[in-house]
Amino acid sequence: MQEYLVPFQSVAGILDLFTLIVMEIVLGIDNIIFIAIICGYIPNKKDQARARFIGLAMALVVRILLLSTISYITKLTEPFFHLGSIPVTGKGLILFSGGMFLIIKTTSEIYHKFKEADQEEAVNSRKMSMGKAIFQITMIDIVFSLDSIITAVGLSNHIPIMVMAVIVAMIVMLLFAPYVARFIEEYPTIKMLALAFLVVIGLILVVEALEDAHVLHLPEGVDIKTYAYIALAFSIIVELLNIRLRNVKLRKAAK
Repeated sequence: MQEYLVPFQSVAGILDLFTLIVMEIVLGIDNIIFIAIICGYIPNKKDQARARFIGLAMALVVRILLLSTISYITKLTEPFFHLGSIPVTGKGLILFSGGMFLIIKTTSEIYHKFKEADQEEAVNSRKMSMGKAIFQITMIDIVFSLDSIITAVGLSNHIPIMVMAVIVAMIVMLLFAPYVARFIEEYPTIKMLALAFLVVIGLILVVEALEDAHVLHLPEGVDIKTYAYIALAFSIIVELLNIRLRNVKLRKAAK
């Protein structure tokens, strides 16, 4: 455990800190999107903001708690038991259950969006209490936090660096989360894109769990999550261009 407690006192340590901050922010994008969508079902705007803050604050607490039990977290990659020849690890179980939750939850949201569009359901008919929203956010926080911490351990073995990176990244996400939530709510096509992205993230978590159990074997060096983020960035750029084009047409039509 001593090697995890060495503080950063060098240029290498500062570079590790910067790398981890960027990684935490990138890995936190899916968390922000999920929180924004879930909080959108809370009727009161003030409660939405409160739930968003509590959700991200709890994500910070979960990450720091996981870092404080780093020796146990590293053991989650070791098999708990075997199903025949398939090793089942704690990491695999958490990733699989979290991935299935995301897939079921977001496909359900997409289904209800179509029901609303067909006027089979009233728009915004499915309200959610703040307590229920925070519970769902907490459950998915654990999954995203575990994935984030295991990745962080692979980049640095200094707990002070990891804790500082998590805190800085979470402050950045707290500052930008309201803008992300407002943007998603303002443009329905962006919200559908965000839901589709969460389905993809859910599938990636399931694939990672199956790879962890050696059921699937991805080519060495292939990081499917990176491809997913690139695809999301490209899709958002295309959709922003479409939104810009629609706005130009509306302005011309209004003249």
